[in-house]
Amino acid sequence: MSNRITREKKSRIFMNGRSRAVRIPSDFELEGDEVIIRQEQNGLITIEPVKKKMTPRELIEWLRSQPPLPEDEWLPEIEDLPLRDVDL
Repeated sequence: MSNRITREKKSRIFMNGRSRAVRIPSDFELEGDEVIIRQEQNGLITIEPVKKKMTPRELIEWLRSQPPLPEDEWLPEIEDLPLRDVDL
């Protein structure tokens, strides 16, 4: 049994150019301008917003806001392997 909260609301299907579209009621507002739509075999359709990717500038700002890593956790110790003879 699922513990998900399910809400439902009737909506309209309309033509948008040569495609059919569904109006999403305002109380089901989704972030962003793009969604992913999935249809499963039992007819269930899910719509979820596309996760926004960080711009390089946003990534740099996020990295700057993170606490520094302890120096001993930066890289693991790497054991030097013995050299092997190579025939050229």
